[in-house]
Amino acid sequence: MTKRIIVDPITRIEGHLRIEVIVDESNTIVDAFSSSTLWRGLEKIIVGRDPRDAGFIAQRICGVCTYSHYKAGIVAVEDALGIKPPLNAQMVRSLMNISLFLHDHIVHFYTLHGLDWCDITSALKADPAKAAKEAYKYAKIPLCAGENELLAVQKRVGDFVQQGALGPFQNAYWGHRTYRFSPEQNLIVLSHYLKLLEVQREVAKMMAIFGAKQPHPQSLTVGGVTSVMDILDPTRLGEWKSKFEMVADFVYRAYWADLVMAAQVYASEPSVAQAGCGVKNFLSHAEMQIGENEYLYSTGIVKNGDLSKLYDLDENLIAEEVTNSWYKYENTDKVALHPYDGQTTPDYTGFDDGVSIGPDGKEIPTKNLKHDGKYSWIKSPRYDGEPMEVGPLATVVVGLAAKNPYITPVAQEFLKQTGLPVDALFTTLGRTAARCIEARVLCDYGLKAFDTLVENLKVDTRTCAPYSIDESKEYKGRYIGNVPRGMLSHWVRIKGGKVENYQAVVPSTWNAGPRDSQGKKGPYEMSLIGTKVADITQPLEIIRHIHSFDPCIACAVHIMDTKGVELSEYQVKPSFARI
Repeated sequence: MTKRIIVDPITRIEGHLRIEVIVDESNTIVDAFSSSTLWRGLEKIIVGRDPRDAGFIAQRICGVCTYSHYKAGIVAVEDALGIKPPLNAQMVRSLMNISLFLHDHIVHFYTLHGLDWCDITSALKADPAKAAKEAYKYAKIPLCAGENELLAVQKRVGDFVQQGALGPFQNAYWGHRTYRFSPEQNLIVLSHYLKLLEVQREVAKMMAIFGAKQPHPQSLTVGGVTSVMDILDPTRLGEWKSKFEMVADFVYRAYWADLVMAAQVYASEPSVAQAGCGVKNFLSHAEMQIGENEYLYSTGIVKNGDLSKLYDLDENLIAEEVTNSWYKYENTDKVALHPYDGQTTPDYTGFDDGVSIGPDGKEIPTKNLKHDGKYSWIKSPRYDGEPMEVGPLATVVVGLAAKNPYITPVAQEFLKQTGLPVDALFTTLGRTAARCIEARVLCDYGLKAFDTLVENLKVDTRTCAPYSIDESKEYKGRYIGNVPRGMLSHWVRIKGGKVENYQAVVPSTWNAGPRDSQGKKGPYEMSLIGTKVADITQPLEIIRHIHSFDPCIACAVHIMDTKGVELSEYQVKPSFARI
């Protein structure tokens, strides 16, 4: 006999995501459905505008990935117009990108995903002296290793507990039997969680140095960048470098150490060390420019988890389906459309009446997704008809297959330190570790971009390339690259000096999209299949798998109803909220 579990909304992510799973009599997930229940309309807004405005509008897709969509919109138009920005502009954009990645990755693990691994209530029972000794097993010079410092952390959080003011730690699945850290290990991670609150402020300033502010920086323009005075000011350059070194110190002494610890401890937990990666096709693109035509990440495709073969990327094979999405394609008999020809026409079909498991384990009446029809505002991207996972795990997997000289040694070091085989990457544990590996690569080699900028400024101070737009011509162009959550692409057609069509195919669309016309599920859905849920009233395993992708659902969805038609209604009850 099967049961339906609904987790809606998934918290500690950006945007609104609903996950429905079907479990059998042993509480093993046999089917899964990923749905975005809210929408956006930025692509429609960009159509008809001056193409130079595209990046400024596109960055409003999301308040987390602002720079990613900003840069993508600018570069897509530059590609269409045949513009190559000066090297100084390219390097400044890269420094801003490094800032974004580091901010995103450390915040993701500690603020969003870390509590899937760390049991806060257990940390309150820890012996600070033992915790101080434990920290030295994972870092030569731990960041928060002093007994007194750890005792202060414990007291700080303990005071919150006694006051009943747990804040971000409220309503979690504390005591869940799939938690593996000892009380002392939990205290170590908790200390880094609190330290991160200070560090993330400084890394956000790194973006603002060249971008004017964060979020929604303002210094990119078609042809280059506008932060000329900051680029030419040695004090501003030095400020960025000093903050980079401070953040790198946190990555080395806290983030990396915690992931090594987690990999060793959770290697025996089957729900994360043997599951969570059902789609083993990976797609990644070159990113993080550190010199003229030199990048830290590689472009390519890995199929079926086979690291011995790397396939070239053919952009013509990228397409999006809407078979099970709340859209329709008009005036075509094609099931999938290339982004240059993409359409964003809503076709909302609603929910079904049904039942699911409530907070007490008993069935309750609910509105359920239509499992035999459309059920999400996210489209289904496919490469040559196949679902692909994008993100840090794809970056690492493609990097290993490409024998990337920057990624390979860092990934191998992680596997050596943890004693894990390379196949361990194809799990939720591996995906979480891959994000840390990516951050470590940036810390090891990111200053190469800084050095390239400094050296080039000695002979060249140009920051913007001249160009013109011929309104009698038609143009098309795209940006394809990697952002914190994976491969992002923006596609633009320009006619009469205005944007004729605009489409964004984002990482969380690749990963969170519903099944396609062939019944092939996307990475979110496939990551859940086969997972055994220890307690169906506390589905921590579901949340842990999904959080490992770092969902950004505002990026993934596409449309709003401009006629004011009510599409759905939701009631959020805080007493049932779950982390």
